[in-house]
Amino acid sequence: MSKSFINIKELAVALNLSTSTVSRAFRDKGDINADTKQYILDKAKELGYYPNIYASNLRDSKSRTIAVIMPELANNFFSLAVKGIERVAQANGYHTLIYVTDSLYQKEVEIVEDLYNGRVEGIIMSVSGEGNDHQYINKLKQSHIPLVFFDRVYDDIDVPKVITDDYDSSFKATEYLLNNHCDPVALLVIDKNVSIGNARMKGFVDAHKKCKVKLNENLVVDCSNDLEESCQIIKHTLLTYKPKAILASVERLATASYTVCLDEKIKIPEEVKIIGYSNLSIASLLNPSLSTITQPAEELGTKAAELLFDILKDKPLLQKEVVLEAEIIHRVSTTL
Repeated sequence: MSKSFINIKELAVALNLSTSTVSRAFRDKGDINADTKQYILDKAKELGYYPNIYASNLRDSKSRTIAVIMPELANNFFSLAVKGIERVAQANGYHTLIYVTDSLYQKEVEIVEDLYNGRVEGIIMSVSGEGNDHQYINKLKQSHIPLVFFDRVYDDIDVPKVITDDYDSSFKATEYLLNNHCDPVALLVIDKNVSIGNARMKGFVDAHKKCKVKLNENLVVDCSNDLEESCQIIKHTLLTYKPKAILASVERLATASYTVCLDEKIKIPEEVKIIGYSNLSIASLLNPSLSTITQPAEELGTKAAELLFDILKDKPLLQKEVVLEAEIIHRVSTTL
């Protein structure tokens, strides 16, 4: 259940304590009983009080820091996006704090709530994609902390967004495979409810409609964030349904497919063709080289940061949604 903010006086009344006692609990000093301090801190979080410690300490100065929140870092896409963000931040004299949610909703909530207190002046975020209650994000407005989404977004949150046309790239990749006798095609996904997962699945489905190919729903395959579990799911799909091609909607699912094919002695591209969303710099060095749908990750990060700093500088936004194109690069793994 989401909570509204309360001020320190309201918190003191709720705890039947003086304002000065409550205030001392949020200072890093030994002038308050430890148990009393912990009681106040716990109740403050429960009741929705988030002291702006940083703003208090800095008085009217700025932290000159922005936060970047993302599902993972061990992924070429996000590493490149951070590179673009940091370049813009440094050019504006700002530092960046990197937070990783591991695609966990509760972790995302905790990170965002931790930032209510003014530690950062703005946030750039690629969402976890879980949970339906996003009030913890809406409350950033009450703290006057601007937010920009990139790549993975929540459509119900009205903030600037920088994305790629995931529908179009998925549609074109699927259409290419179907038009070149690769039916059936399997789509490997991790979360169809995330904005990018939903768009990529829709492009996959609509390409089948255009090509007048009946879609086997068993070939829209839900995989996992766990590599070993995903490999088992992919193995089952390959051995049971024998798709002639795989479209991996996430980078690690493409490499997992390679692992399964190697273990099961399934030849790429002779027996199954593989193309995946990936910014892997070594895609051309894999054996066989991997065909990729490559997003302009660094440009996505750059554009998101530019939008955030326009907001911080009170500049009018010329557009609230920036859509960039991905590039489809066919290599040996989709050789006809």
